[in-house]
Amino acid sequence: MTEFVSEVKTIPYNDADVFRVLSDLNKLELIKDQIPEDKLKDFTFDTDTVSFRVDPIGKISFIVEEREPNKLVKFKSDNFIFNVFVWIQLVGQAENDTRLRLTLRADLNPFVKGMAEKPMREAVEKIADALARLPYDRV
Repeated sequence: MTEFVSEVKTIPYNDADVFRVLSDLNKLELIKDQIPEDKLKDFTFDTDTVSFRVDPIGKISFIVEEREPNKLVKFKSDNFIFNVFVWIQLVGQAENDTRLRLTLRADLNPFVKGMAEKPMREAVEKIADALARLPYDRV
């Protein structure tokens, strides 16, 4: 497994609010207009799943595999060409201070790893940055 880990991000909201939003994928409805259509297409979701199409890769779906209140949300790819796991880890530091780290593990063969490593590393950081900027008190 190849692992990509984001820098730790600081979120100015309490861990309960952050977890409430990140553990229910229906909350994506409130931010889907911020997702660039040239990057992700056919974006659909419900409480436990999210799917989208990325050219030239194709359709990618993730299912929530585990939720640990105020601490962790784990996702697993569904019907994809290789296994991908995403973990969102949360640590409450103070009342309005939550730390977030995003980890992505992918079962990449050496050929795919060579092509995908840099874009995947950049994607993990961009996703973590976007999660840190969400208005958790309004979602």
